Amino acid sequence: QQHLPHRHCCCAKKLLAAIAYADYIGFILTLNEGVKGKKLTFEYKVSEAIEKLVALLNTLDRWIDETPPVDQPSRFGNKAYRTWYAKLDEEAENLVATVVPTHLAAAVPEVAVYLKESVGNSTRIDYGTGHEAAFAAFLCCLCKIGVLRVDDQIAIVFKVFNRYLEVMRKLQKTYRMEPAGSQGVWGLDDFQFLPFIWGSSQLIDHPYLEPRHFVDEKAVNENHKDYMFLECILFITEMKTGPFAEHSNQLWNISAVPSWSKVNQGLIRMYKAECLEKFPVIQHFKFGSLLPIHPVTSG
Repeated sequence: QQHLPHRHCCCAKKLLAAIAYADYIGFILTLNEGVKGKKLTFEYKVSEAIEKLVALLNTLDRWIDETPPVDQPSRFGNKAYRTWYAKLDEEAENLVATVVPTHLAAAVPEVAVYLKESVGNSTRIDYGTGHEAAFAAFLCCLCKIGVLRVDDQIAIVFKVFNRYLEVMRKLQKTYRMEPAGSQGVWGLDDFQFLPFIWGSSQLIDHPYLEPRHFVDEKAVNENHKDYMFLECILFITEMKTGPFAEHSNQLWNISAVPSWSKVNQGLIRMYKAECLEKFPVIQHFKFGSLLPIHPVTSG
């Protein structure tokens, strides 16, 4: 029985006991394991469902080109974003229907809600890790209904999520979106978190790149096309001015960690604490029948 996801106002403990949380974290960790030690250029299987998801993201990208920023007094939060978002709001179910086969059509409205939640907030014109989590939940739902399969794991991160990141960066740049719930210099990154987790997993046991190298401009420029983590660093350095240690203090501290596996474990712990166990982010999360809110029953 499908029902549209909606927000639950309840204590964080109940949310953390939810099957949704267990499913979500399980999904993130499975993908983390799947991309371990692999470059973005690694040869992997690309299924029809993966191709359709990339086409969906290409459509969102094209709509940005068709919706240029408007002239306005404020530098940040360009109102043209609302026009772009209204198009997605209207078309989301049709877009998701291109990915989901007809015999699973009943799931489309629910899955589409996660897609709409994954691109930022049209009132505040901001974007943050809660929106990123909604995109991961969107992919998790597609796995639960069988559209995406176990052998799609690498392509989910390298092809779909990576394309999503490109589109989100373009949105952030084009419409000068504000960071949602940013901790400023004390946060990991203004907008993303998951590519740092999966990106650090990619670098585990790398023959010569160590965590200290990601603050080295030459190492980043030479390797960013192979590694998500370094692509994120490149984007930060494009968007921010001044010394890295000042504008991205948390990341600067992480560069002192001796191994990528320790970085990876630390980021997973940090993600659970910062992003999911803090009420402000998770209160926006929507729970439906695919990611239900019933407590996990042990036994």
